[in-house]
Amino acid sequence: MLSLWLLFLLPSVAQAQPRQVVAISHRGEHLHHPENTLQAYQAAIDAGADYFELDVRTTSDGKLVLSHDGSVSRRTNGKGDIGKMTFDEVRALDAGIKSGPEFAGTKVPTFDEALDLARGKIGIYVDVKSASAKDLVTHIEEHGMVDHVVIYTGLSQGNEIQKLNPKLKVMPEAGSLESAKHLIERLHLQVMAFGAGDFKPEIIRAVKEANVQIYVDRLGPADNAASWQSAIDAGADGIQTDHPAELAKYLREKGYKKP
Repeated sequence: MLSLWLLFLLPSVAQAQPRQVVAISHRGEHLHHPENTLQAYQAAIDAGADYFELDVRTTSDGKLVLSHDGSVSRRTNGKGDIGKMTFDEVRALDAGIKSGPEFAGTKVPTFDEALDLARGKIGIYVDVKSASAKDLVTHIEEHGMVDHVVIYTGLSQGNEIQKLNPKLKVMPEAGSLESAKHLIERLHLQVMAFGAGDFKPEIIRAVKEANVQIYVDRLGPADNAASWQSAIDAGADGIQTDHPAELAKYLREKGYKKP
C-alpha cells in the first residue's frame, strides 16, 4: 500500500519542482572590480553565476579584445578607438586604475583569456560589439566552449554563425512581436534575449510557444529580488544582473538553482 501511495506522490512532487533559472553576471562582477576584466570574470565565478557577460571587439590588427565601449577613454588611462588601435597599443593600457589603486596594472583581456578562464567553470554570454562570425566561431571552437556560450547578435551574423557551426546558440534581441516571430522562423533558436522594452506578455507567449528560452536583463532600478521574481513568473529562464552573488543566492533559496 505504501509503495502504491509513493507512485502517486512522486509525479506530483516532480511537477512541484521549480524550473531552473540561470544567473548572468553583467560585464563580470563589475561593481567591485574593473568591468570586462579577468578579475571581474573570476569574481562572477566565485559569486556562483552561471554565465558572465562580456563584450567583444576587434583591434586594427585583427585581435579579439574585451571592452563594452568602442573608445578606451572611459575605462582605461588612454584614449582612442579600439578598432583603430593595434593589440599592443590596447594591451599597454591600464584597465584597472580607474576602479582603484588596488587594480592598477590590470590589462584589457583577450577573448581567448576569458574562454580559458571560463572553461569547466562557467558559461559565457558573448555580446558581439565588433567581431566577425568566423573569428568568433574559431576561437570558441578552439577552446572547447561550443556548448557553453550564448552569442548575442543580430539576424545576419546569427545566420553566418549557425552556418559555420549549427551547435552554437545565437541569441538575438526579441524587439517586437513581429521581429521575434521572424527571428524564430529564420534562425534555429534555443534562446532569445529580452530587455525592459520588449519583455511583454504577447512576445513572451510567442517565444515560449516556439520552445525558445528567454534571457532577460534586470539592470539598474529593476535589479532586485521583487523584479527577479516578477521576471521568473513571466517566463524568464535567465536573468542578467549587476548583483550576481545576490541573484545566485536568491535563485538557490527559491529552488531555481541547484546548491
